[in-house]
Amino acid sequence: MAARCEAAARVGQVVLPGDVLLLPARPEQSDERLLRLGTGAAAAAATRGRLLCGPGLRRCEAGLLVTKGGILRHRAGGGAFWVDSQQKRYVPVKGDHVIGIVTAKAGDLFKVDVGGSEQASLSYLAFEGATKRNRPNVQVGDLIYGQFLVANKDMEPELVCIDSSGRSSGMGIIGQDGFLFKVSLRLIRKLLAPKCEIIEDLSQLYPFELVLGMNGRIWVKAKTVHQTLIIVNILEASENMTAEQRKQALAKLSGN
Repeated sequence: MAARCEAAARVGQVVLPGDVLLLPARPEQSDERLLRLGTGAAAAAATRGRLLCGPGLRRCEAGLLVTKGGILRHRAGGGAFWVDSQQKRYVPVKGDHVIGIVTAKAGDLFKVDVGGSEQASLSYLAFEGATKRNRPNVQVGDLIYGQFLVANKDMEPELVCIDSSGRSSGMGIIGQDGFLFKVSLRLIRKLLAPKCEIIEDLSQLYPFELVLGMNGRIWVKAKTVHQTLIIVNILEASENMTAEQRKQALAKLSGN
């Protein structure tokens, strides 16, 4: 039988699909204004006094229906609820920055594997300074760091490697050397957090380049292959390590 309880009382606890989270009654606002569905761009959609339904939750008549098992999280500032889960399958979201692999050329478009249910399209004009005469040198197998311009269930996802001003802003083709690996979406969100302790600790160990994609892909490059593999192993293990365990591992490596 599905559980029914106040959403605020379940924050930090495990919720299961089918659970219904009751929201506090707010007579000054109707249900239509109370809930706003959202994903990655929560801050842009949420306004003061409104609740935001994030990943793993869906609106229903009683409140919020849990659609994904995990730990319930809440951000008081924006009024957002979401489920922090161990999901590995990525669902494209407009505005997300991802790492893709070029799989084919189809006319003026490139097909890019982003780890979702279908491949995304990328126009040759979606690069900084690209024109019909000055086409980017993109080959099958290249790694692309870009963001979703279009991402919804009714249309094919579309990637671009420029921002709204036409600048690359760090997006484009990623270097051939380096190491690409995949982690859970939960770990990616942790690494993308401001002043992430994991990244700060690693930066004191070796100098390295790092590209993080919201689709769970990470590209890393250090001075040597040995250093690169060490960083990869630490990043993969950091999801299940405490801060103390991570510091002890880094201390042993720095001693070598």
